[in-house]
Amino acid sequence: MADLSFYVSPLSEEIREEGRAEARAENILIVLGARRIDVAHAIREKITTCRDPELLRGWLLRSAVVATAEEIFGEDAPSEQ
Repeated sequence: MADLSFYVSPLSEEIREEGRAEARAENILIVLGARRIDVAHAIREKITTCRDPELLRGWLLRSAVVATAEEIFGEDAPSEQ
């Protein structure tokens, strides 16, 4: 029988979390692109290098309603309700 302990290990969870972060970052860029909002290189890099899933979740929610890509980071961005 195969050893499946890896799949419940901390390393496995870390790998899954990184995959979730990458997916959220990609989703942010997809939403901004679909809304035809320009994303400067520095902003794209800030989004794609972030590994905080909750921060990315907030940015994803904001990306649906902001007028510029910069606004997803600002305090004056629409609230995430």
